[in-house]
Amino acid sequence: MKPTLTLVGAGPGDPELITLKGIKALQQADVVLYDALVSTELLSYAPAHAQLVYVGKRRGRCEFAQSDLNQLIVDYALTYGHVVRLKGGDSFVFGRGYEEIVFAQEFGIQTSVIPGISSSISVPALAGIPLTCRGVSESFWVLTGTTRNHSLSNDVAKAAHSTATLVILMGMQHLPQITALLSEAGRGNTPVAIIQNGSTPYQKLGLGTVDTIVEVVEKEQLTNPAIIVIGEVVRLHPAYPNGRLEVTMAFG
Repeated sequence: MKPTLTLVGAGPGDPELITLKGIKALQQADVVLYDALVSTELLSYAPAHAQLVYVGKRRGRCEFAQSDLNQLIVDYALTYGHVVRLKGGDSFVFGRGYEEIVFAQEFGIQTSVIPGISSSISVPALAGIPLTCRGVSESFWVLTGTTRNHSLSNDVAKAAHSTATLVILMGMQHLPQITALLSEAGRGNTPVAIIQNGSTPYQKLGLGTVDTIVEVVEKEQLTNPAIIVIGEVVRLHPAYPNGRLEVTMAFG
């Protein structure tokens, strides 16, 4: 028995979007520590002897502090062998995966990383919104809406002055503050999409502008987990009023 930690990105929620390499890691696990946004269907790939341990975090509810979770990973690896840490999206995109890897390495545990499909790019794509499009958007920013002290990231204020597509994760609780920053930057008419439970059968979509999206969220009762997409590419969504016609005309 060799203590091992494999960090596996499970993708955005649809169980079919995990990688083949991620499935192979699950099939060799002695312990699986899985997060709240991971499809439980993926646990069926683990061997019958494997221990399946829920360690999820959701807003307002946390089963484990990160320091306790780090120690849990080490304890299971040293006791049972191969620990698969199954995390939603990609482990290194606002997933704190690097912290877990470094902590495990301090105890001499062999570690490896299997990347996952990040919700930041896959959820908009699956909803019909490309993050970049020739003649519309040349780049995109992926930002966290909530920092470790639960405040809005200062980078959002900087991004508000960019023409890039903005993808904001974990930002729903700060949506009024986010829209206020963009309005102050003169972007009140910029299209916005809110995608809740992306890639799953429970997906919900809200479309509006910076100045109207808060009302849309209240009307459609959108909440976490959700991704905020801000930028002209949102007009490409089939349901956005006159969006495709305007973009086609822009291309000439």
